[in-house]
Amino acid sequence: MFNFPAYVTLWGRVGRYAHVGISLLILVFLCLPVLVVMPLSFNWQPYFTYPIHEFSLRWYRDFFGSEEWMLALRNTMVVGVASTLLATILGIGASLGLMHPRLKGKSIITGILVSPMIVPLIITAVGVYFAFSPRGLSNSLLGLTLAHAALGVPFVVVTVTATLAGFNETLTRAGRSLGASPMRVFMEIKLPIIAPGVVSGALFAFATSFDEIVVALFLTGTDERTVPRQMWSGIREQLSPTILAVATVMVVVSTLLLLTLEALRRRTERLRGSAAIAH
Repeated sequence: MFNFPAYVTLWGRVGRYAHVGISLLILVFLCLPVLVVMPLSFNWQPYFTYPIHEFSLRWYRDFFGSEEWMLALRNTMVVGVASTLLATILGIGASLGLMHPRLKGKSIITGILVSPMIVPLIITAVGVYFAFSPRGLSNSLLGLTLAHAALGVPFVVVTVTATLAGFNETLTRAGRSLGASPMRVFMEIKLPIIAPGVVSGALFAFATSFDEIVVALFLTGTDERTVPRQMWSGIREQLSPTILAVATVMVVVSTLLLLTLEALRRRTERLRGSAAIAH
């Protein structure tokens, strides 16, 4: 299962096995709450207890058959897709600007762009609420979309900037020398090469919007509830196993996003390896 070099000493092997074992234990500890919750979503009885005597899809039917949950799911998808597109466009533009060789104050600008990842989310939510309320953007999906786009931009900036760091600018100069416009050079040369970084950043931005709750609590009303906001209200008002079914669906979606990101990471490594061999 684990291939260790033959020259590693006995104590070195013991240390490596201990490291792997401890890492697996930590992983199980972190995943245990999720592993406990997911089987309960298939329990026919409306109790959060083990053992499960009868399995059923009852709570999933309640989820997909509820107008409130479907409205929340629709709002979540609309806000997630719109904020992801906006964050991706802004993040790509910011990354291209940060890579300009004559840019002054690059570190300061980078710090400002990634600040939503550093500042506590509750502070961001309060600030956004007081900024949006006078402009009529609170209790609206538009306001929530703009706020989630701001939260997603740092992820796009980080991934795209990292991808651009290995980009060969000779290709850009070659395209310009052949008469192509800057936009055409970007769309036909640069964008296909940095596409893994763009997609990775977009997926991170969508995941951030998909399960965000703090900003949603400040900026959404009854008709603009997202799935996390609906789950929060359900826990406070009536603890229903339907919430477990929704949580399971969100875990599955998040897992698929992580698998996609891992596939993109491996593809990027292969492309960089091929480029290194070509040079």
